[in-house]
Amino acid sequence: MANLTQKIVPVLGGKLSITVNISGSGPPIFFCHSAGGFYWDDFLENLSKDYTIYAPYFPGTAPGKPDEIEQLEHLWDAVLAYDDAIEGLGLEQPIIMGHSFGGMLAAEIAAHRKKQTRKLILIAPIGLWKEEASYTVANWCALSFPEMKEVLFHDQSSPRVVKRMARPEEGTEEQALWDRDFIWTIGCTAKLIWPIPDKGLCKRIHRISAKSLIIWGENDKLISPSYANDFKDAITDSQVFTLPFCGHEPPLEQTEKLEVAVRNFLSD
Repeated sequence: MANLTQKIVPVLGGKLSITVNISGSGPPIFFCHSAGGFYWDDFLENLSKDYTIYAPYFPGTAPGKPDEIEQLEHLWDAVLAYDDAIEGLGLEQPIIMGHSFGGMLAAEIAAHRKKQTRKLILIAPIGLWKEEASYTVANWCALSFPEMKEVLFHDQSSPRVVKRMARPEEGTEEQALWDRDFIWTIGCTAKLIWPIPDKGLCKRIHRISAKSLIIWGENDKLISPSYANDFKDAITDSQVFTLPFCGHEPPLEQTEKLEVAVRNFLSD
């Protein structure tokens, strides 16, 4: 496993400090994690061999810092906080990458930093919405743990999925604390996008000028894969890569194929 270091970066005029996980060497990738929280998986591990990964904890989700979320009232607060973090890290033109909730953040950041984003990678992003493929935050926040696994993954038995979703033994204090932290993490992101995660990205997405890759699992049961083409249509210089036998978690279910797609895109 990579040697993760952390840097605390003051943002929003010093009202908040973001904890950024850093590993690797090479061109910078600023990675925005999903609503499930930061997790150093094999996908990031492999990319860190040739790129420097900067992966912030979303405010309120860093261990021991739950009150940080109080500094964010609206989605735009988070976008500006991340923009401040990028500047505070000294990243002049990073690659921006995000997954799910983090994909929406990544798209907003790229729209805001129109000429300061090298490339954009969106992995099953939320943020656009249409009646014929509607969804709400409750689609993942109001589920039991077994229901959540059912909707997130195409194959729950995949070793990487099993490892990521492993809970402590039922009925133990450790399990209660694990559940508390997991629910809180999801709640921190939900605070800014409840109930429908359409917060106006459709009005700003045209500003994205960076070359963009949109990745989707063709078996995604949480967010319809049809949104991949909606993002493509809205972003001028973009392409779609679809992963078979894959749900909403490509980094866990199709790690190697995802890595190849991302590396090919970045080397182009």
